[in-house]
Amino acid sequence: MDTLQALDQSSRLALTRETAKRFRETSRMHDENISFPFENFEALKEIGYHKLSIPKEYGGGGISVEELMQHQEIIARYDGATALAIGWHMGIIMDIGEKRAWDTEKYRRVVHDVLNDGALVNNIATEPATGSPTRGGRPETTARKKNGKWILNGRKTFATLSPALKYAIVSATIEGSDEVGNFTVDTALEGITVDETWNSIAMRATGSHDLLLENVTVEEDDLVSYRTPGRKQPAGWLLHIPACYLGIARAAQRSAVQFAKSYSPNSIEGTISELPNVQEKLGRIELMLMEAEHFLYSVARQWDESDEEMRAEMGGTLGAVKTSVVNKAVDAVDLAMRVVGAKSLSEDSDLQLHYRNVRAGIHNPPMDDMVMIGLAKSSISKINEDD
Repeated sequence: MDTLQALDQSSRLALTRETAKRFRETSRMHDENISFPFENFEALKEIGYHKLSIPKEYGGGGISVEELMQHQEIIARYDGATALAIGWHMGIIMDIGEKRAWDTEKYRRVVHDVLNDGALVNNIATEPATGSPTRGGRPETTARKKNGKWILNGRKTFATLSPALKYAIVSATIEGSDEVGNFTVDTALEGITVDETWNSIAMRATGSHDLLLENVTVEEDDLVSYRTPGRKQPAGWLLHIPACYLGIARAAQRSAVQFAKSYSPNSIEGTISELPNVQEKLGRIELMLMEAEHFLYSVARQWDESDEEMRAEMGGTLGAVKTSVVNKAVDAVDLAMRVVGAKSLSEDSDLQLHYRNVRAGIHNPPMDDMVMIGLAKSSISKINEDD
């Protein structure tokens, strides 16, 4: 049995923290070089972290969404890029198993590779012309049926985890139909290339390059699902996004507090941590992050305790968590930099890295405008003019 699976929840979280602490030492180096932190993922695999969210019936840890968010926040406190990247694998492999979204035997075969070979999985759906799939764009990547197999062609962007990915779940328009299918693609197949295009100022170590598919042949049963138009089913695992940015904000808070407790200009007695204006900023940071933390984990708990029918009504709430937590995290990091002052802009400061990374959350799904419009429509439908 893997180390994490053999422990109780408290001990699991402690081991994740102990493992992730090492990531802080190399996070700036990987950011500067836009390099992928393979050693971080090997360290997580050594403790069995990548298996922890697989349902127990398939041999995984079967942890709750709430616990998964706790692990993800911990990892993000030490390396935000690693947390965001592994979070996609953790959530997707959990979601498919719990919802039985694929043929059971197909899922078991993929899970076998995760359990025994450390395989990592991610959805690869974004394209240059369509943007985020949450906006409803039709993929330009195509799937053509030939001799009982599928031939895939196209280019995908934001292929997070691409340097270490074993299975890419690729969306493609099925030629001769109006359907969009999701195909499980082994990245070792002929015709697959990782084009190292990733040059963002944020989350530079996520390996979110382009994935090129040129006449890639996959089996008939690699078509694992179809994309259903219209309203999307709520997905609790996507809370890994706000959990990541909450962790980054906590890391920025730590840097600001440590600076305030140690910096003593000769114009004052003691350190700046004793100044009311500094304490006011630190207090606002703590308040925002307390609010974000309670919102995130109360909704994660609600998801875990709800049945399928109740979960189907949680879309607006999940979106609200993402928007609220991410924006609070952005504001908290900004305040942390105000505490430190101009020194926070130095390349030697951790804060400039947290500042860039936390802003990536604004552009992760769901987008703020879509969340706000959804909440507005919900309030319009709920509130009776006669009340």
